[in-house]
Amino acid sequence: MFPRWLLPALLVLPLVGCQAPPSRLPSAEPPPAAECHWQVHGATPEALVRAAVSALEAEDFIIRDTDLTLGLVSADRSERIPAHRNPYHDWAEPTWYGRYGVGSRGFSTGVAIGFGGVGPFDRDATRLERVSLVADGDWVRVSRDLQVIDWRGAVRESRSASDADFCTRLRRDLATALAGDAS
Repeated sequence: MFPRWLLPALLVLPLVGCQAPPSRLPSAEPPPAAECHWQVHGATPEALVRAAVSALEAEDFIIRDTDLTLGLVSADRSERIPAHRNPYHDWAEPTWYGRYGVGSRGFSTGVAIGFGGVGPFDRDATRLERVSLVADGDWVRVSRDLQVIDWRGAVRESRSASDADFCTRLRRDLATALAGDAS
């Protein structure tokens, strides 16, 4: 006699562990610009790293990590974005300050009592910009990403920002710093 309680387990058992692979591997969106990968003739990776540190610090980046053996420089900078509002955020969300009254959505009259530190003026977001530069032999590769983090600490926007304008400026500053080291 076959136990009836074992039948559901035997039906589910072939499905355990089945998983489909992703249709494509993750990649940077948008893809890095061609200007973010260039060749520098006659410079050692150590000189490129020193020049990259000078160039990034001139752009107000804070150097977080360097590795001369890998030819790596990691830097970031942040800035506050005053009055940043997520376009997908519901304006009717109840808060401690200024959301209750008589009237229609968006326009209301009434009395509001604010408690320090939780008003709408303390809700600035932060824009975080990270740059990684790798000097591998005579080649330099740059990757850059941007994140917007709201006042609650949630990431509201994240994207690759390895665009032609930034990489062209960095390339020019790097060449200037290399010329300054050579003289």
